[in-house]
Parts: sequence; structure tokens; C-alpha cells
Amino acid sequence: MESKLTGQTAIVTGGGRGFGREIARALAKEGVKIAVVARSADQLAETVSLIQNEGGQAIPVTADVTDVSAVAKMVAQVERELGAVDILVNNAGRLTSIAPVWEANPDEWWRDVEVNIRSVFLCCHAVLKGMTQRKRGRIINFTSSGMPNVSAYDCSKVAVTRFTDTLASEVKEFGISVFAMTVGPTHTEMMDYMIESEAGRKWLPDLSKWLEGKWQPAELAGTLAVTLASGKYDALTGRWVSPEDDLDDMLKRIEEVEKDGLYAWSIRGLKNQAG
Repeated sequence: MESKLTGQTAIVTGGGRGFGREIARALAKEGVKIAVVARSADQLAETVSLIQNEGGQAIPVTADVTDVSAVAKMVAQVERELGAVDILVNNAGRLTSIAPVWEANPDEWWRDVEVNIRSVFLCCHAVLKGMTQRKRGRIINFTSSGMPNVSAYDCSKVAVTRFTDTLASEVKEFGISVFAMTVGPTHTEMMDYMIESEAGRKWLPDLSKWLEGKWQPAELAGTLAVTLASGKYDALTGRWVSPEDDLDDMLKRIEEVEKDGLYAWSIRGLKNQAG
């Protein structure tokens, strides 16, 4: 049976490796035309080759997704070669600052924050002009939970999660859904850097031991992206979900989820506080 996603067009940033590659491959297997976006041409070529060998359709687009003009050109190229963008997956990210705040290099710290939130904003900004006119589209923003000594990455991902929530409210009237997704510990270049780099060994010495028995396959990211892109769970727009979440149960309990502000960053406080 033909997938509901067949014929749609998706942009996957950071698609040259890791989660981005698995998401691109999974969507392509559902008949989605994929624009694989990254800065590294050789990694892009490898991802595109994998997709094509699996019977999918994909093009490589080399772009810096923190550059506003580069993002605009990227989206224009995708629309020209593959058609209007139906799905955007903001997966591109950076984690280089590993240190407690007082030991961190300020420029490196800020660059992590800038890359991780600016890229999401710019790509959303570029595709939403068309999505709002067509009154359809789905956006998936890759987020994460953090830990001490990687505060730049953690702060940027909190921003992405909050941005997902506010954006979902802004575009709901246009029939567009926005999700934040996260996957547990996975063997990616970023995670390897956290464990094996000099800074990682110094400031995250127990990380490798703590992760024993917790590793998850990268393919889970692809499975979840396809699930969210399918439209079945659009009622969960604005929420932060992971492969461990029972999305069907969340749908059944959507009133509770919305009333209590679940699966979203919030500013809830104690009720009935004395004034």
C-alpha cells in the first residue's frame, strides 16, 4: 500500500551523518523526495547515494544553515528541483563547548547557542512563507536534554523546545504542525566527541560509564520522524516527544496533556500561593 507521504518533499538539515542521515533515509523509504542539507559535500554525497541505492529520491544541497542568504538559496533550489516543501526536519546542531561556565571559552559557548537556535529559526522562516500560503506542512525540530558542563548546548535546546511550542501556536490556524523530537544516547560523532575529546575526558569523566546499557540505535530517529510526518499525531503539535513516548496514549489523553502543559517547557508554579 502506498504511503501517505509518497510524493511529498522534505528538507533534512544536518543530513550528512548521524540522526539526519537516518531520518532522511527513513522518509525516503516512504516515498518522500529528500533534500539532504549540510556543509560537508562528501558526507552529503554518501547519504544521497545510500538513499538512491535503497530506491529513494534525494538531492544534496551544500549550505550553511546559519547564513540567511544561504538558507534562502537552499530553499529556492529545493522548490525548483523537488517541489514545494511539505516537511522540514531541523536536525543540524553543534556541541563543542564542554566546561563549567567559568572555564568555558565565551566565543565557543555562544557559537554553540547561535548555531543550534539560529539554524532552526532561519529554516523555519524560509519555508513557512510557502507553507502558510498552501495551508499545510510539518516541521520537526531536533532537541535534547542536557547535563552539567554542556550548558551552551543545553540552553540552545531548551530554546528550540520553547520555540517549537510558540511556533506551533502561531501556525496552527494555517494547518501546520510543529514538533520537537529527541532520542536517547546514540553513537554519533557528537556523542563520541563528548566522551573521547580532551574536554570531554576532563569535564565529563563519568559519562561513558553512566551511558552503559542506555545506548539506543540511530534508526529510532528515523522511525519517529516518519511517525510525526504522517499527520496521525498532529494534535500533539508543539509537544516534545521521544521514541519512548506512547503517542497513541498521548492522543487519548490530549485534554490532560494540554491542560497540564505536559511535554513542553513551562513556567508553572505552586497553586494557591499566599499573596
